[in-house]
Amino acid sequence: MRFMLLLKANEQSEAGAMPSEAELAAMGRYNEEMVKAGVLLAGEGLHASARGARVTFGRGRTKVVEGPFDGTRDLVAGFWIIQAKSWEEALEWVKRCPQGEHEFEIEVRQVVEAEDFGEEFTPELRTREERLRAEVAGKA
Repeated sequence: MRFMLLLKANEQSEAGAMPSEAELAAMGRYNEEMVKAGVLLAGEGLHASARGARVTFGRGRTKVVEGPFDGTRDLVAGFWIIQAKSWEEALEWVKRCPQGEHEFEIEVRQVVEAEDFGEEFTPELRTREERLRAEVAGKA
């Protein structure tokens, strides 16, 4: 099972403050531990919402709103994608995340897998998806 761990933004991340050397070192050790355990698939930090945009689609229109955005609670400052054997294992990895000086929150969401789509995900659609994934993996 794959899980996305969403590191929620806070006042510091939205102000563009970068982690301290100690926080970077602790996070590096955490990431290295996940890599050695074969759990970490991807992970990155994100710039503040002032350097982002929201794109809304509907009724044949596309609307772009550039940041910054209000309310840090709904914003994401970074993410990891991990592979775990269970929900419980994923939560155990999250609980091990190093804590810095400031309060933060990590939202845990299971990634939808091909079998979750049911019959609507036809063999033709599966083949197309597998081909695209292989193409992306070849560029990594």
